[in-house]
Amino acid sequence: MADSAHSLNLRVAAGRALRQDCPRRTHALWRPSAHRDPIAMLKQSSEDRVQHLVPIRYGRMLQSPFAYYRATALLHAFDLADTPHTGIRTQVCGDCHLMNFGGFATPERNLLFGINDFDETLPGFWEWDLKRLATSFVLAARYRSFSDIKAREIVQRLSASYRRHMDQYAAMKTLDLWHASISFDDVRRTLPAGGMRDYVGTLAERARKRTSRHAFDKMTATRDGVRHILDNPPYIFHADASPDFAQYKENYRDVAFKMFSAYGRTLHQYRRHLIERFELVDVAFKVVGVGSVGTRCFVLLLLADDDDPLFLQAKEAKPSVLSAYVGRSEFRHQGERVVAGQRLMQAASDQFLGWTTGPEGRHYYMRQLRDMKVAVEVELMDAEMLAQYAELCAWNLARAHAKGGGTGPEIAGYVGDRPNLDLALADYAVLYADQTERDYETFVKAVRRGELPADTGDDRALAQTP
Repeated sequence: MADSAHSLNLRVAAGRALRQDCPRRTHALWRPSAHRDPIAMLKQSSEDRVQHLVPIRYGRMLQSPFAYYRATALLHAFDLADTPHTGIRTQVCGDCHLMNFGGFATPERNLLFGINDFDETLPGFWEWDLKRLATSFVLAARYRSFSDIKAREIVQRLSASYRRHMDQYAAMKTLDLWHASISFDDVRRTLPAGGMRDYVGTLAERARKRTSRHAFDKMTATRDGVRHILDNPPYIFHADASPDFAQYKENYRDVAFKMFSAYGRTLHQYRRHLIERFELVDVAFKVVGVGSVGTRCFVLLLLADDDDPLFLQAKEAKPSVLSAYVGRSEFRHQGERVVAGQRLMQAASDQFLGWTTGPEGRHYYMRQLRDMKVAVEVELMDAEMLAQYAELCAWNLARAHAKGGGTGPEIAGYVGDRPNLDLALADYAVLYADQTERDYETFVKAVRRGELPADTGDDRALAQTP
């Protein structure tokens, strides 16, 4: 077997050689396609959703260009397909914006930081995740009224963090890389006193309260001696009122039970023993996120005893927005695709992660609804905190890419130790943020002329748009 140091050096050199065909400065480049139609693609992404919820999706997108960007992964994938890339593949998130990172619990109840949304995951090009993440930070900086000089600095720090950490992960032994994780304690140790360090501590305290037990007290009530999920229409409502379950009338719980039983068969045997101690007692439809609004998402209430709850979430899994550009998944079941990608990219995953099939053959993946999950609030961050958060996200993205494809040495060799990529990425992120703001203005006009129905709850979101 070849000397490991020699082998590593050869792989790093192979990555470095890719600069000849794909110079790092070319990552600044992008030009809109003549066939680009943001409104048509937005309508396309809404076609197979629950139609009476689509106006809520558009209403949430109206809040800002940053909110709009979160819901346009399909459009960005179309645009990224026209950008330079090295050809180095790894498992990618596919919708890698800053709000898809956060805290979550391991099965051992440790609190980790990392990517927490894998709806679009596929093997793909690492640059696409990095560009989508960088653009989200420019839009967040503008949302917070920071200057573009500051936004560029944030992206350059993000890119430098990715390079630095990729170099470290590339040199790791295989098992060390596989088990590498980033805990909230790790995060706090890397931050200076005050500011972001204090905020991370606050998030950790909040995360430890976000459990099924906490949700049980807030989301359920007893009626006729039976626990049920409280309705809060149109955001939470019972599944028999959803189009998918309407045909089953009084038997929708039977359909949900079949989904739950099929899900159990995707768990490891010892997890099945655990889940079988719980009984499914209620199911409700839940509106989630911004980009996900209108996809089918159900909350399942399970009880092992009257006061011993477990909440699961069944979320519809559609083909990845990347599939048209990087190839279809090896998995025929889209829920399995999501689960496999999540397990590959995360350091540790939800112990109840699995998949199932619902009415009309729709694919779902399942996980805990609340398991110490927590996300940042951009509104609370000053410019330095946002920059530190960008460095943190890039740190985790480097770990996920290195683990997900085993191509860390090649990526490390390509990105190098000089700021060439940082400068190009900042140029791209500002360029694409400018385009996103133009697309957002087009979207607002389409809403105003009645082409796209938007439900803002009240008129404030629309009134505040430019």
